[in-house]
Formats: sequence, C-alpha cells, structure tokens
Amino acid sequence: MQRYLIRRVLQAIPLLFILSIVLFFMVRSAPGGPLAQAERNPNITAEQLEVLRERMGLNEPLYLQYSKWMRNIVLEGDLGHSIKSNRPVAEMIGERIPNTLLLVGTAFLLTLIIAIPIGAASARKQYSLFDYVVTTLTFAGQSVPVYWLGLMAILVFYMWLDNPITGKPLFPAGGMYSIGGDKSLGDLLWHMVLPVAVLTLAWTAWYSRFFRASMLEVQNEDYVRTARSKGLPERVVASRHTMRNALMPMVTMIALDIPAIFAGALFIETIFSWPGMGRLFWEAARGRDYPVLLGVILINAVIIVLANILADIGYGFVDPRVQYE
Repeated sequence: MQRYLIRRVLQAIPLLFILSIVLFFMVRSAPGGPLAQAERNPNITAEQLEVLRERMGLNEPLYLQYSKWMRNIVLEGDLGHSIKSNRPVAEMIGERIPNTLLLVGTAFLLTLIIAIPIGAASARKQYSLFDYVVTTLTFAGQSVPVYWLGLMAILVFYMWLDNPITGKPLFPAGGMYSIGGDKSLGDLLWHMVLPVAVLTLAWTAWYSRFFRASMLEVQNEDYVRTARSKGLPERVVASRHTMRNALMPMVTMIALDIPAIFAGALFIETIFSWPGMGRLFWEAARGRDYPVLLGVILINAVIIVLANILADIGYGFVDPRVQYE
C-alpha cells in the first residue's frame, strides 16, 4: 500500500503542474480584469493606470507572471496577495476552508447515513409502496435546484414561521453566528440547520437513487443467488454480499462528487451568507480578484486528485479482491 501511495503521489505532481498552467492562462484570459473598474473611472489618468499595472505585475508577459506565481507556490507556499484586500490568499483560504468543511462535511455525513439505508430498503422492497414513494420523492429531489430549495427554506422558516416562545424567526436567514452574539456552539448549530438541511435533502435524493440502482444490479449476481440457496438469512446476504459489493460504485461516485459538492456549496454559501470557500470564490469572481480565484481553483484541483487517490484506497477496504502490491 505504501509503495502504491508513493507512486500515485508522484504521478499527481506533473498532473497538477499541467493543470496549474491551464488554469492560470484560462483565468487570466477571461474578459475584464482587476483594473476594469479603474479603467472606467474618468478621474484616473493613464499614468496612474500604468503605475497600478506595474505594482500588480500585470504589465509583464503572461508566461513571466505564471513563472513567478508558480515559483512562489513551490518555494514559499505563497499563493499571492488579494488585489482587493491586499491580504495573503493562503490566509484567506485558510480562514474559509474550515467553514466549508464544517458545512459540507456535516451535510455529506448526514446524506450517507440517510441515503444508504433508504436506497437499500427500496431495492429490497422493489415495486412495493415504499419503493414507489421513495422513487417519487427522489425524482422530485433531483429535479429541484438546490438554490431554489435554499430560497424556499428562507421564505418558510425565516419569513413565515416564528418561534412561539421568543417571537423571532424560527431559523436565521444567513451567517454563522448572530450579530453581536457570543459565538457559542448553540448559536452555530442554530445557523447551520437550514443550509445543512437543504444540502442534505438535495444530495440524499441523488445518492439514495444511485444506491438503489447499484443494489438492484448486485442482487441479480450469481454469488448472491448462491448465498441465498445455501439458506443464509436475508440479513446476512444483504450485509456480507449485496451491500458491500454495491458500495463499490458508491466509492467512485463519492470521490468524483467531492469537488462538485464543494462547487455546489457555492450556491448555498451565497444564499445563506456562509463564509466558506464557495462564497470566497463568488466574491473573487465578481471582483476579478485573480490571485484569489487561482488559489481557490488550485485548491479544488488538489482536492480532485486527492479524492481519486482516496477512492482507490477505499476500493481495498470495500472489496478484498483489490490488491495494491
């Protein structure tokens, strides 16, 4: 296993290098720029604009800008400084990552806890009333955009419903803590309810449907029928043969979805004013803050590579037939 991990990490280094080149030139080739607002300001002269370009290093060729950016990352771990706030990008991302991990990780854990049992039960009771209800609800959940669910949650639980004891809205509309509050754990959990619930509902619909299909496919395999013919209880057949093999596609799906999950949190973090990576990316994109944009995208690229490595490791735990030596 150790030798396999070392080989995969070494393979990931040139891949990330190529990705960094593509991402850098794509972002820097986008319309507009960090000086777009200054260029539209009639009070700023051409000489002042040139000083700004020189100060930001925007007057150099793109290949020189990339080489300096990559050199700082490799030698110093420096992702640059934000054009808007002049703060280190690594520091800004470091402040936001724990918030996104808290929100996304909680919702993702709840999704797996709910979706896998529902999908398994639906597969075992195929064509039953329970299966029809689950299928209908999952189709509906997959059809509803996550941002619409977020807006509806705010409308219902913040605008319409009040706490009968305090008379205040049942749940807050956004943020991590109440303004002027003590930033307690209870206040944090109170603010997490709506965004976590929306993400969990959206992802549960998708994962339960996928796991149901995976279970149905495995249930028809010869080794499952052989286990039943030996007289094994259905509970043992499901736990030792059906569910374990049905988890193989789930491992792949989870690994491939991890970066998409972080991107999907962009909508929820923006709607609920959650100070995470998704909202940071949105703010940087609106302000054409190139260093922050590149930093966030590069972190996501690293997450994609690591997620694929973790998926390969997960295969070994789920399926003992997978060998890495």
